[in-house]
Amino acid sequence: MDDKELDRWLQARRARKPLATNLAMLDGFVTALAAGPLDLDLIGSLLAALALDQDALNTGATPEFAAIKAAADRFNRITGALEDGIVEPHHRRRGNGDTWPADWCEGFLAAVKLNLAEWHSVMDPANQLNGLMLPILLYCKDEQGRPYLGPPRPGPQTQTFISEVWNDIPLSVATIRNHYHFIPTGQSRRR
Repeated sequence: MDDKELDRWLQARRARKPLATNLAMLDGFVTALAAGPLDLDLIGSLLAALALDQDALNTGATPEFAAIKAAADRFNRITGALEDGIVEPHHRRRGNGDTWPADWCEGFLAAVKLNLAEWHSVMDPANQLNGLMLPILLYCKDEQGRPYLGPPRPGPQTQTFISEVWNDIPLSVATIRNHYHFIPTGQSRRR
């Protein structure tokens, strides 16, 4: 399943309430899995993102199985890129051509919320690491559709900040990955 097919497949599943309803959201979701805490349930997380149950793994040659494989392949590509220090979020574009990262950020946050306790260090506002999430959370909405971080301050400086802070997402993701994937000498990495 190529990216266009996967995007169409995800959008067609909106009624099933997947955690990722388009390719940009899936990209953010999978990036969070690749950059975040080790030892998460990768398969269970991907199934939640796609709104599929475990049985979808048992039947090959179905659109569901193809979507799981495409999501797993995307995870592997992003993981490899992160290991090489490369972070290239797949953001959508607005009608005027401007980059709009909201879907990607919503996908990232959806993955975080699946394992919120594991993400505590970067989600705790009292922790200095929480600032790493600012460029992501700024574009997210809460369950009522309100800005996740509360209403932005009025004024042109805020609007300029909001329109540009998405440029900091790659550095934030790389730093989050370094935080969660730092392995002290003598210990092994589990995934």
